[in-house]
Amino acid sequence: MNTPIDAGDTAWVLISAALVLLMTTPALALFYGGMTRTKNTLNMMMMSFSALAGVGVLWVLFGYSAAFGNSLGGLGLLGNPLEAAGLRGLMDKNAVAGTVPALAFVAFQAAFAVIAVALISGAVADRMKFSAWIVFSLVWASIVYFPVAHWVFAFTSADGTVVGGWIANQLKAIDFAGGTAIHINAGAAGLALAIVLGKRQGFGRTPIRPGNLVSVMLGSALLFVGWFGFNAGSALGANWIAATAFVNTLAATAAAIIGWLVVERIRDGHATSLGAASGVVAGLVGITPAAHSVSPVGALLLGVGVGALCALAVPLKFRLGYDDALDVVGVHLVGGFVGTVLIGLLADPTSPAGVAGLFYGGGFGQLGRQFIGAMAVLVFSFVLSFLIAIVIKKMMGIRVDEETERVGIDIVTHAEQAYDFTAPAGGSPMHVGHGSAAGTTDKEHLS
Repeated sequence: MNTPIDAGDTAWVLISAALVLLMTTPALALFYGGMTRTKNTLNMMMMSFSALAGVGVLWVLFGYSAAFGNSLGGLGLLGNPLEAAGLRGLMDKNAVAGTVPALAFVAFQAAFAVIAVALISGAVADRMKFSAWIVFSLVWASIVYFPVAHWVFAFTSADGTVVGGWIANQLKAIDFAGGTAIHINAGAAGLALAIVLGKRQGFGRTPIRPGNLVSVMLGSALLFVGWFGFNAGSALGANWIAATAFVNTLAATAAAIIGWLVVERIRDGHATSLGAASGVVAGLVGITPAAHSVSPVGALLLGVGVGALCALAVPLKFRLGYDDALDVVGVHLVGGFVGTVLIGLLADPTSPAGVAGLFYGGGFGQLGRQFIGAMAVLVFSFVLSFLIAIVIKKMMGIRVDEETERVGIDIVTHAEQAYDFTAPAGGSPMHVGHGSAAGTTDKEHLS
């Protein structure tokens, strides 16, 4: 039996999958690791690495099937987790997804699942138990992310043999690459966790500065590069749609940097490197759902608006009293929500999506669909995330003790430090290997 596999499309999807994996490690790990205090840098990075490990295993076992299997009961709420459990049947050379092997699509979507979980960790920096984070990430992926991915990304096949999710097929809200499933989803979960965990010591009273702004800038630059795989790769082919998404991603992100820095300059008197890096992420988040449905000029308008609004949203945590440590709510929840809803205004009928927004004579219908889809994911994710966090708090505790928070999670939990400031002034430097990560010499370790 001949299969419609296209070598060019397959190459692009596999490259894109690698680019999206790069977004989690090293990009997000560097970005979040630099934004947190030096005493918690490694813990922050470990949260991204653990998301890659845990979600990667779940994806193979049942996650892919729950997200992209036939909808149970045809309701569009959850794919059948047993249908392709263990990726059964997908190694067959005739198993395809569009014009690429099914396993290429599995790999691409696995990277999405990983970064959706890793993004949440920014909200809990400096105070969440690593063991509690691992449990939360596994449970959240299973009962929040996989169902929402089914809602948004699982399309009913043309012949009706595969039945997909309700947002994609019944509501028909547009979300090209995950403004709802990734960013609103993770942002709402981050807000729930931040509320359950409570505020860090000194929050709102003493400055809590980033530990390494060079790492933040490098991480944001790598996120920018990787995001072309995230958005343009979502075309699942080397084609017109991918090219449109690529250019719109570039345009929106460039405009968002400007929008963020202008707000900073007017409000604070300074345009900062942290603001530029945050503007990059805000623009990328905002254009993600809209990458194939707006024109390049529309992408510029969306980007500058998202950049400015996210810059205004971030400080609200001090007024409202929730400690979103690394601004997951202000950037991902707000940016994802605004980008998703603006499709209802800016969608261009000449774009690959072929939908007209309000500004193009399309009326209020698409705007309403975008709002309903965004709100559904926000409420679902927040409520379930809050309940998961409460259960973990009751069963095993969710926050580190006061002394660990004061000393730093790196040294207490991981027995390591990101930066060794205790090396002797003269003589040979200490050799630190895997068996002596806390800073002991080989001789001390052996004794």
